Amino acid sequence: MKMSGGVEWALHCCVVLTTSSRPVPAAKLAELHDVSGSYLAKQLQSLARAGLIHSVQGKSGGYALTRAPESITVLDVVRAVDGAGPAFACTEIRQRGPLASPADACTTPCAISRAMAAAEQAWHQALAAVTIADLARDVDADSGPQALAGVRGWLEGERDG
Repeated sequence: MKMSGGVEWALHCCVVLTTSSRPVPAAKLAELHDVSGSYLAKQLQSLARAGLIHSVQGKSGGYALTRAPESITVLDVVRAVDGAGPAFACTEIRQRGPLASPADACTTPCAISRAMAAAEQAWHQALAAVTIADLARDVDADSGPQALAGVRGWLEGERDG
């Protein structure tokens, strides 16, 4: 299962948004992650269309999560950025070629299609089991308890100055 690079950036932005008590401008998110503002804007728009974040207009505007980080899963973000379509699409190869099976013999998915569907279901369950709050806790566990506090200070200090 391959995901676009946009998923990574979107997840990082969601984690960062957990740190701030006010909306975070897209330009600040792009600067923090050293990524193109126009590239990041596409990911933020996808998150907003999915209802995971919203934009606030005005001088103090920016982006904020629409609900508690405990209620936003990694799967929500993946679907927002990459879409909800299946990763595998069976094309019924068994019905092609010189030894093709007739359509009436192919009333159930083949073993390959079943295996891929099971893998995708397991993948979705694993992604649905991890929330943005879990990721934020893991950032602090991996990088030290001041990691996200440092991000919050940078975001709020930069805007006040």
